[in-house]
Amino acid sequence: MTEKTIPLLPCRTELIQSVVDFYTALGFETTHLQKSPYTYAVVERGAVELQLYGMKDYDPGTSHSSCYILTEDVDGLHAAFRSGLKAAYGRIPTRGLPRIGPLKDMSYGVRQFLATDPTGNTIRVGQVIGADSAEEPAATAPKETFARALHMADLFADSKQDYPGAARIIDRVLKLEDEQPTPVQRVRLLVLRGDIAQRLGDEEGARRWLEEAASVQLGAEERETAHDALARLSDLRG
Repeated sequence: MTEKTIPLLPCRTELIQSVVDFYTALGFETTHLQKSPYTYAVVERGAVELQLYGMKDYDPGTSHSSCYILTEDVDGLHAAFRSGLKAAYGRIPTRGLPRIGPLKDMSYGVRQFLATDPTGNTIRVGQVIGADSAEEPAATAPKETFARALHMADLFADSKQDYPGAARIIDRVLKLEDEQPTPVQRVRLLVLRGDIAQRLGDEEGARRWLEEAASVQLGAEERETAHDALARLSDLRG
């Protein structure tokens, strides 16, 4: 037998059309949509199928509903999703609902990004990276100070949605006097800190962090290494 798992994700009833429109922007096809006697929708993109069911009192702001999509072309999907969202919304939404997050290499062996729909469901899209694409992602956090800070701040921000906690991790390591991050690490930390500030509604803080990130001097090889962070910096400042 060939089994298939289909995520069922909650949706605030009156937002169903905006949620379907969001997935349409990502390249999904709506294969079913009903609004009575109860709200239900099915969207599909290739082999990926998501089903959405309505809840009258569902609060998108406190949603923790999520699913993970494994792909062999995470860069291609990220580019396609960004392009579709820009065409649909006139901009690439980076905060609030809906939004799309940055593409980044995680320290546990996955290159991934997050997209969150108008009702708070987060779709995580990832690709296992490494010499052997079939290998299991690394389970341990890095030990080097700033690599570990980036690892933990990413987890707090994206997995726990604990933005204040992520901010505290970054603020602490950036104040260290006996250790200094590499230029690439500094850019990554500052961009993530600015991203978090925006999500917390701290516009002045976000502007300050992002300007500092933009001022870090990088060589050609360093700019290539920091490509994902620099792309996110451009989105956040744009």
